[in-house]
Amino acid sequence: MDRDSLEPDVDSPPGPRAREAVDYHMSYAATSTYVYPFVYDVERPATGPFCHDVDGNLYLDFTSHVASTPLGYRHPRVTEALEELGVQAPSKIAGQDFYSSTVWPPGDTDTPGPRELMDRLTDVTGEYGLDTVFLSNSGAEAVENAVKVAYAYTGGREAVCFDGAFHGRTLGALSFNRSKGVHRRGYPQVAGVHTASYCSQRRCVDDGCGFFRDGESELERMIGSKDGYIDPEDLAFVIAEPLQGEGGLRVPCDEWAREVERVCDEYDALLVADEIQAGLGRTGEWWGSDHLPWEPDVVAAGKALQVGATVASEELFPSEEARLSSTWGGGDLVASLQGAVTLDVIEEEDLMENASERGRQLREHIEDLDSPVVEDVRGRGLMVGVEFTSREHLKDVVDGCFSDGLLTLSCGRKTLRLLPPLDLREREAELAGSILRDVLASVES
Repeated sequence: MDRDSLEPDVDSPPGPRAREAVDYHMSYAATSTYVYPFVYDVERPATGPFCHDVDGNLYLDFTSHVASTPLGYRHPRVTEALEELGVQAPSKIAGQDFYSSTVWPPGDTDTPGPRELMDRLTDVTGEYGLDTVFLSNSGAEAVENAVKVAYAYTGGREAVCFDGAFHGRTLGALSFNRSKGVHRRGYPQVAGVHTASYCSQRRCVDDGCGFFRDGESELERMIGSKDGYIDPEDLAFVIAEPLQGEGGLRVPCDEWAREVERVCDEYDALLVADEIQAGLGRTGEWWGSDHLPWEPDVVAAGKALQVGATVASEELFPSEEARLSSTWGGGDLVASLQGAVTLDVIEEEDLMENASERGRQLREHIEDLDSPVVEDVRGRGLMVGVEFTSREHLKDVVDGCFSDGLLTLSCGRKTLRLLPPLDLREREAELAGSILRDVLASVES
């Protein structure tokens, strides 16, 4: 496939094979979230953001599998590394009980494993003084371990999360979700979790989002004031996304972030940054937190990393053996290799700069359309949100893009989410922009 000349080519999707595949899948699968009947054909050619479905339709994928494939389809460096590894069983070991080696000497860059991945992670979190990693299977597990670290280190039993938050679907992580009721309705919750406002304004002002009022922040009113209902001595941590994904792709202002860190510092609580979607170069920096005036104490990573990772300073982690553990944690050799190579490629190919440039191009293109059904265009890097005037308009745009060969996502109540691969090219951004232009024109009419 010649990536330089490819364009979406679809014929009335979903085709008959896609419909048959979906029917077969759903005859066995538990009910879950499926955006539309797109069935990726792993045996057909794919490259960058371009992929085929089982009917031969060629799509432009601006979902990156919800930011979990940051290098798009079949990046040559990842393909070569997997071939070099010569994958054989077992490719997944009990990584918290046994050590493994994919290369010798340790630290080799051709076929890195879990050790080399942890080494790279401490490099890219070094500015925050984070030097220790606990690997797991997923982002949700990374969050679970992050909050366990915070509870254990501080001894506190109270925590604060924010409205619109999404931190995973495991039972513990659900306690900190505030995006959609269906995620946690009817499930038991971790006690002592309180909710504050997530500021998504350009600048925080009194009587705006509700976080600041009469010169005092909502956190200070909850904790530090005489009428506060959280014992300052019992506050363990505050958990926040530096840029909300599921909650509507909301971008907080500096004043909000600065106050969150101030409160954590004043009351000896830990700041836990959920970087599972925003981290690993997507926003144009290694971490979404790099855009904000705060320094997290604990970082939870996943998705683009292919594994889950909880990163903090050594002193924060429990020193007692078996306090944190997991059979498969740190034991997926193939996923660790892909995660490590992904970090290498992002740096070597300057993909954070590319994410900044292409994200700016996408946002400007959509803004220039001046569509009456678009309320706001926002984001950082290649994490772009387009908010519409109604949920119906959002649904029409998602469906229209799918019919025209552009895969997108929704988030929040009425926001379109664009998460293309970090090596997106200018021509590919223009292709997506032209599809959006045509779809918006149809929706407007």
